[in-house]
Amino acid sequence: MAKKKITVIGSINMDLVTKTEQVPKMGETLLGEAFYTIPGGKGANQAVAAARLGADVTMVGCVGEDAFGRELIAHLGSESIHTGQIDKGAGTSTGIATITLSGGDNSIIVVPGANFLVTPEFVGKQEEVIAASDIILLQLEIPLESVEKAAELAKRHGVKVLLNPAPFQPLPEGLMENVDILTPNEHEYKLLLHSSGWAEHKRGKFMKKCIVTQGSRGVRIYSREQAEIPAFQVEAVDTTGAGDTFNGALAYALSEGFDLAEACRFANAAAALSVTKLGAQGGMPTRLDVDRFLHNANLEKR
Repeated sequence: MAKKKITVIGSINMDLVTKTEQVPKMGETLLGEAFYTIPGGKGANQAVAAARLGADVTMVGCVGEDAFGRELIAHLGSESIHTGQIDKGAGTSTGIATITLSGGDNSIIVVPGANFLVTPEFVGKQEEVIAASDIILLQLEIPLESVEKAAELAKRHGVKVLLNPAPFQPLPEGLMENVDILTPNEHEYKLLLHSSGWAEHKRGKFMKKCIVTQGSRGVRIYSREQAEIPAFQVEAVDTTGAGDTFNGALAYALSEGFDLAEACRFANAAAALSVTKLGAQGGMPTRLDVDRFLHNANLEKR
């Protein structure tokens, strides 16, 4: 059976990670424990998550003509991700994220760099790739207009659209009409409810597209009937990539024909495994890893 095709249109960053016992206050200097450079970016992270599980993944995005850009393209290729749709932007740097880890939690500052070269025009050139996909996966670390264009093209060709609305921006009605599943976290969900300019008669319709991630409490599904899918309890080492792993795994599971509740449970398991190792991508599991984890979880229930 042919692998399902998932196209990820989004950010490609190098994560600059500092591990420290405590986070410095403004004006304070502290000694950290360790420093790492790790491939990241919400788009690239979600692409790796889906590819590790077994999907046929194409990454669409931009990097700079620099050492980080070359390293990131090589890394994505090593994960069996198609990289031919990644452009190298002259005169700009590859996107970076500075991440501070403390006690298993994190704070992040993102500098978009070449990610903002993913323009609507650039996305328009990817129509053939989008049309050949089973599902496209989007985030908000590229220009919003480009996300709108990608969703519009997917809708035109009957391709399912999963949008992870992070980092948060108000979402236009036109974009929401073209999105099949929206995956905000609790904070983003509240902001969506209070800051959108949606017509009142469309608000309920749009919110029924939501799967809200709730960290260690699992996820809440709002489509049709509300449902809570509990999280799996594990000892967290680094939560940086949990949300991205969830989204990549959700896209994979849906492309494989799982129903929504089953897909969310599968994605919860993948996210739980991801936080047990360092780095946004370091703990992302394979399909075999997730199947074993779920099998053991089912045995423990008996």
